[in-house]
Amino acid sequence: MCFCVTKANAQTDFEGSVALKFDSLFSTQKLSASKGVLYYNSAPGSLMIPTGFGGSGTYLYGGVGGVYPELYRHNKADLIAFGGLSFGNPIKFVNISLSLNMTDVHRFQNYSGNFGVSRILPGGSSVSVGGLQLFADKKLSDSPHSTFYTAFSHAVQSLPSKSGGASALVYTIGIGTGRFRDKSRADVQNGKGRYGTSVFGSLSYELFKKVNINAEWYGVNLGLSAGVRPFKSPLSFSIGASNLIPSYSGDRVSMVFMVGLPLSLNRLLLK
Repeated sequence: MCFCVTKANAQTDFEGSVALKFDSLFSTQKLSASKGVLYYNSAPGSLMIPTGFGGSGTYLYGGVGGVYPELYRHNKADLIAFGGLSFGNPIKFVNISLSLNMTDVHRFQNYSGNFGVSRILPGGSSVSVGGLQLFADKKLSDSPHSTFYTAFSHAVQSLPSKSGGASALVYTIGIGTGRFRDKSRADVQNGKGRYGTSVFGSLSYELFKKVNINAEWYGVNLGLSAGVRPFKSPLSFSIGASNLIPSYSGDRVSMVFMVGLPLSLNRLLLK
């Protein structure tokens, strides 16, 4: 496998959405314990879309993601690195996440930004609004236009997690512009239409303790993924397959992965 970059095709599947995954891995058990309500468990519950849940507290997070092969490019793989800051209380007010993507990790260039604002709702639900791929370089990026979205997630209260204090089943429904609506130029040239559904969603189920399996519709195609948090630390992994319907968009199924780690600033300052 040769990881090389000409244009940031990983952007289509990862930019923004990957950076918003690990802003939600802290304080899930604290939220559950404090309110007696089940929320999401601590393993990643999606890989290709944002969810309604954000984080709680103040922490830094970062990681890398990748896709192989890139769509419409034979034997090419692509990487994306991301990092950000999450802060705020989503129960009393809101949680805010700010992050930066680097989609050309070999040359340390092609940056874009993301933001997300989330609010916990009664009964194990949460809503978020955000923007992805902000300020992307139009000359380098295959997704040069900004994406804006809103998402609603709910943790089913009747199915407790094997991890304890959380729900085993979480679903998300959302709507967005940009990467959730627009197909690529290659799709248009190959007669697959210009637009997807704009609507995205996911269903996440905890198969084993801290191991989730996820089905995700990301507006222009379907993906399956697994999220794992194998250690006591918040280090988490996701792996999956995207573009499962090549007749709708893209030209093949691609493998995707992500590794991320959030670091609580409060814990770091107390050391």
